[in-house]
Amino acid sequence: MTSNMANLALDGGDPRMEKNPGQYALDHGHDESPVNGFSIEKAHVHNDPAVLFEEYLHYASITRAEERAYEGNQINRKDPWSLGGIIKNRFSKGHVHEVNATVDDGRMVTTHDSVETVTDLEWRKASRALRTASWSSIFFLITTDILGPQGAAWAFSNTGYGPGVALYTVFGLMASISGWYVWGVYMHTDSDRYPLRDFGQAFFRVYGQKMRHLINVLQSLQMLMLVAVLVLSNGGSISQVSIGKDGKNGNGLCFIVCLLIFALLGMVLGQIRTLQRFGWLANLSVWLTVTVAFIAIGVSVNSAPNYAASFASYGGAGLPFGDTNFPGGNATSHIGVKTFGGTPPAGFASGGTGFLGTYQGLNSIIYAYGGAMLFFNLLAEMRNPWDFWKGMLCADIFIYVVYMFFGIFQYSFQGQFTISVSYQSITPFNYQTAGNIMSIAGGLIAAALYGNIGIKVIYNNVFMELFGFPSLTTKSGKIIWCAMVPIYWALAFVIAAAVPNFGDFQSLVGAFCIGNFTYAFPALLKIGFDIKKGAMLPEESFDEVTKKYTRHDDGMKRWIRGYKKTWMLTSFNIFYFLGALVVCGMGMYAAIKALMSAFGAGGTTATAFGCTSPFA
Repeated sequence: MTSNMANLALDGGDPRMEKNPGQYALDHGHDESPVNGFSIEKAHVHNDPAVLFEEYLHYASITRAEERAYEGNQINRKDPWSLGGIIKNRFSKGHVHEVNATVDDGRMVTTHDSVETVTDLEWRKASRALRTASWSSIFFLITTDILGPQGAAWAFSNTGYGPGVALYTVFGLMASISGWYVWGVYMHTDSDRYPLRDFGQAFFRVYGQKMRHLINVLQSLQMLMLVAVLVLSNGGSISQVSIGKDGKNGNGLCFIVCLLIFALLGMVLGQIRTLQRFGWLANLSVWLTVTVAFIAIGVSVNSAPNYAASFASYGGAGLPFGDTNFPGGNATSHIGVKTFGGTPPAGFASGGTGFLGTYQGLNSIIYAYGGAMLFFNLLAEMRNPWDFWKGMLCADIFIYVVYMFFGIFQYSFQGQFTISVSYQSITPFNYQTAGNIMSIAGGLIAAALYGNIGIKVIYNNVFMELFGFPSLTTKSGKIIWCAMVPIYWALAFVIAAAVPNFGDFQSLVGAFCIGNFTYAFPALLKIGFDIKKGAMLPEESFDEVTKKYTRHDDGMKRWIRGYKKTWMLTSFNIFYFLGALVVCGMGMYAAIKALMSAFGAGGTTATAFGCTSPFA
């Protein structure tokens, strides 16, 4: 078999002298002959309760040391943190090593006759060959995942300038801390021997199997809900385009047909299986999003808000939150634009009044920073996870600046008439159409990314582990993937069609799913990680012969000792975790009450599985 080792670079000793010492990922998780190729993806499915937390730390330290040594040798630099070192790292292509293994479509191909003769070095090189993402790719993937300035002006219309700036700053800072926590846990628990692929596996290593199942269920639900939100918002874009200027096409396409069109497009793009192939698409999505944002704020300066869309979304004479909302107004007769430095008074918050209005804006801000649930998946595809912080920091700063500038600017010109999809708030049809079309393209890429991760979480943790399905790199696995993608998108379409009120539905998803994965769960993971790490005793050690870690005690005594050693940071994270739960709980209450009002008597004109567009 031929082999191209350009992507398998990893400095090490003579592979003939480095026999496989019970490499878990190689010895378990596959049932295929090495002659036909090992399924690396299948070997990464690891959930062995017999492996102790401390053993993950031991092997992770070895892997991280090898990565640092390799990175330093690869680009021949003295200071890996210097600007020059970062630039060299970005464009380095590595070295060529001749070993008896290569990777073809996610499968390790070797001429060895049996598993036992495959060396540890060969396995590491083949396994790491799948990790191709650089920190610049991570910047674009994180930005594609998180950046969504279309709702920033709507958030400010519900909170006012001062609270809006404060909330965006605080939640942005806390989201960055959560990302830092995720990166730290990954670096200390991922290794070539025990690869870490997703949020569920991280919780398994800290809290056990039950927490893993709970996290996997919630993450799968969140991915599905995120796709549904994008189906709804981009279906609205298709609806506005179809209606035409001044309704020249009548009522345009039936709204549910618009949702179906976007879902069908997603089913096609969703056939991409690897995140590597999303790289240039993610790049395109980021710049499309930024372009749409500039179009929206530029047009807002020179044109009136889209009153028809505003009253179609929040009700005209029959208002969803009472007669005080948009007082004395309808699509043709209305009061002027008003903005507020503090919380808007009753009738001037587009998400509702009082508690409901404020928390609808808060939910939108929570939604704005959602993305940490994908960080483990992104880290697992990095060739040098040490560099993750660079991509994350650049993405966080860029996203915050865009939110501040765009949200404040458009709110200043559209005030209480801002709707939850900013480019649909502008009135010139040609600009609105341009924003809609670019948003459809960018939203399709983001939705395909969410669907990709969501399907993989379900497939790896349910179908492969519980039912023994083949890996996605096999022919049968690819066929199953092709079948799962349309089913997944069909479910998202049904959810979107059932809840056509975009702003309130987005708020519910933000509070129930994104808030927990962005703030509560990273804090909870960090609490358990620090306590278990702090509980380790100096006299405890790892036995290189038995490959096991020896503990001197266990149970609650160990947890108490770990807390005492890390009490300051752990106490902060307990407070952080409980505070995040409270915020998410109150946000859920506000979003549910808003949805009940929207679909009650005198609510929005849009109905579940109906033809009337809430974006008209």
